[in-house]
Amino acid sequence: MILRSAPASPFGRKVKMAAHIVGVIDRIKVVNADTLSAEDDLRQQNPLGKIPTLILDDGRVIYDSRVIVEYIDHLGGGGRVIPVKSPDRFDVLVMQSLADGIMDAAILQIYELRFRTEDRREQKWVSHQAGKVERALAALEANPPHLSPVPHIGTVAVACALGYLDFRFEGAWRKQHPRLVAWLDDFAARVPSFATTAPH
Repeated sequence: MILRSAPASPFGRKVKMAAHIVGVIDRIKVVNADTLSAEDDLRQQNPLGKIPTLILDDGRVIYDSRVIVEYIDHLGGGGRVIPVKSPDRFDVLVMQSLADGIMDAAILQIYELRFRTEDRREQKWVSHQAGKVERALAALEANPPHLSPVPHIGTVAVACALGYLDFRFEGAWRKQHPRLVAWLDDFAARVPSFATTAPH
């Protein structure tokens, strides 16, 4: 299988970590994609031109990250990173959604800085996205996720979100969230693929 991604993508990192945990990473070749280039064949593989995108051996294509993680879990027999039974299943999926929301809002802030000149940037829009991140971090700080012996996609996604904030925002979140800092340190110590998939 081929995973189209980029080294800095937190969503791609989430997929790669899930593949490590499930034990199928050796079946996946990661091929970098340039989402801004019309010359990159990503747009033929995924009409949205987004990463991550997984191309299966039979040519079928799966996207976005949540669907890819479902497929990876399926390859491992199910129930590996996504619990099968309620209420655990939905607790984990909601945690993933919260973390994905942090990543989305953080990326939108970066895009505003990257694609608009300073005189055209909309501070109200940036503040709106920053508010999402701040509220989500406050919720996680108040109740850090439980770390199970085998990490699930909720904790993986939270770790990827925090890692992206470290990468793009110089870890500014750490000052106000000591419990979450300790949680991420513990997660990183327990899950080797967090280090091996670090953005660059």
